[in-house]
Amino acid sequence: MIRHGSCSCGQVRYQVSGEPSRVGICHCTSCRQETGSTFTAFAVWPRSAFQSSGDFATWSGRSFCPKCGSRLFALRDDEAEIKIGTLENAPTNFTPQYELWTWRREHWLRPVDGARQFQRDPDE
Repeated sequence: MIRHGSCSCGQVRYQVSGEPSRVGICHCTSCRQETGSTFTAFAVWPRSAFQSSGDFATWSGRSFCPKCGSRLFALRDDEAEIKIGTLENAPTNFTPQYELWTWRREHWLRPVDGARQFQRDPDE
């Protein structure tokens, strides 16, 4: 399966192939500030399953469209972390397998059923 995504203005496009290796939600301050929301939802693919076109900018490991500002992905040597909201076909069939930084989760948000809960990052 190939999934496509893009920024709001369409200058940056990407695709990922296959299924993600994991799906999560993060409530940390950095993710909240980056998205302007109370959390970010993401899916992670092997870096080899990711392709992009168009010029994007990167700050602190996070890539975005320099024209419209859409936050898109974080690329590492081995992985591509995609912001689920930038995928074209919503809703997706993804269910978060874990939540990070749950001590920062808003009190009115409930834990995702069946997802592992981490007060911080899993390795801390």
